[in-house]
Amino acid sequence: MSLRNRISLFFPLVTLLSVGCGSTSDQTATASQAVCQGLPPLAVKSTYRVGFAQLWEANGPWRNANTASMQDEAARLGYELIFDPGTSSDAGEQVDRMAALIDAKVDAIFLAPHDEAVLAPSVVAARKACIPTFIVDRAVNPTIAIPGTDYVSYLGSDFRLEGEQTADWLIERTKGKAEIIELEGTVGSSPGVARKQGFDERIKTEPGMKLLVSESADFDEAKAYSATLRLVPQYPSATVIYSHNDAMSYGVITALEELGKIPGKDILIVSIDGTKKGTQYILDGKIGEVTECNPKFGPVAFQTMLKYAAGEAVPLVIKNVDRVFDLNNAAAYLPEAY
Repeated sequence: MSLRNRISLFFPLVTLLSVGCGSTSDQTATASQAVCQGLPPLAVKSTYRVGFAQLWEANGPWRNANTASMQDEAARLGYELIFDPGTSSDAGEQVDRMAALIDAKVDAIFLAPHDEAVLAPSVVAARKACIPTFIVDRAVNPTIAIPGTDYVSYLGSDFRLEGEQTADWLIERTKGKAEIIELEGTVGSSPGVARKQGFDERIKTEPGMKLLVSESADFDEAKAYSATLRLVPQYPSATVIYSHNDAMSYGVITALEELGKIPGKDILIVSIDGTKKGTQYILDGKIGEVTECNPKFGPVAFQTMLKYAAGEAVPLVIKNVDRVFDLNNAAAYLPEAY
C-alpha cells in the first residue's frame, strides 16, 4: 500500500496520531493542482487539520520530545494533526509523505526536513497547492524554496551558534589546548552542517586547538559507538571528542569504556542537545558540557501559525534561545530535561 493511501486510511480513525532518493521533485509537484503563485493565505477557523512531516529517526530522544511537543499542543488546541512517523531515514521517503499531505489538502504543514535540498521542492509543491508551510528544526535550501514566498517561517535553533558555544566552553576548559575528534551529524542536514561550521571556525582561532579528524556518525548512537572504537586507537593523542548530539555521545561513552578509557577523565566529551540522560552524564562526570537544543517548540509553532492566519506579521526566522550546561548548572536543569 502506498504512503498516500496509508495516510488517507488513517483520517477516519485519528484525531492525533503519534507521528519525525527514490522520489523526485516532479512526483511531488504533481501531487496537487498548482494554483498559488505566492505565499498562500490561511483562513481563520475554529479548528484546523494540520500536517506534520517529521523526519524519521530510530529512537532519537530529541526527535521524540519534539514530536510529543507538537502533538501535545495540537491536542490542547483541539486540532487534528495528520502525522505518519515514517519508516526510513531516506529523504525520498519523507518527500512521499509530504506529497501525501498535499494530496490530503490539509490546512497547513509543519515540515522538519531530513535534507535541505531534497525536501525543498516539496515545500514549493505545497505552496503551489495553496497550503502554507512552516519549516521547523531544520532548514531547507533557500535558493529552491524561497523564504516568505514558498514557506511562511523557519522555527528552530541557531545551530551555528550551538557549535560556537560548545567551542567557547571547550577553549576555556582546556585553556586553549586540545586534540579533537569530531563526530558530525547527518551529512547535508542543517544542524550537521552549521554545528560543524560554528565549532570548527572558532577552534581555528586558537593555535593550541587541533582538529584531528571529523566524520559523520549520522546523529546515531550505534554509528558513533563504531566510529569511536575505530578512531580513538587511530588517533591516540586525542583528548576531546566533540559529538554533534547527545545520542551519539551515549555511543561514545560505551565505546570509550570498552577501550579501557575513562570518559570525562582520559577523554573529555562535549555534546549538543540537553537530554535527561546527557545531563545526568554531566553530573556523573562522563560528559563535560552539553549545549542545549530545545525540542519543545510545539507552542510557538502553532502560535506562529495562528498569527499568520490572523494576518499578523510573522518573522521569516524565529530562533530558540539555547543554554550551556556543565557541572555548574546541570543539577538545576535536570528536572526539566527531556
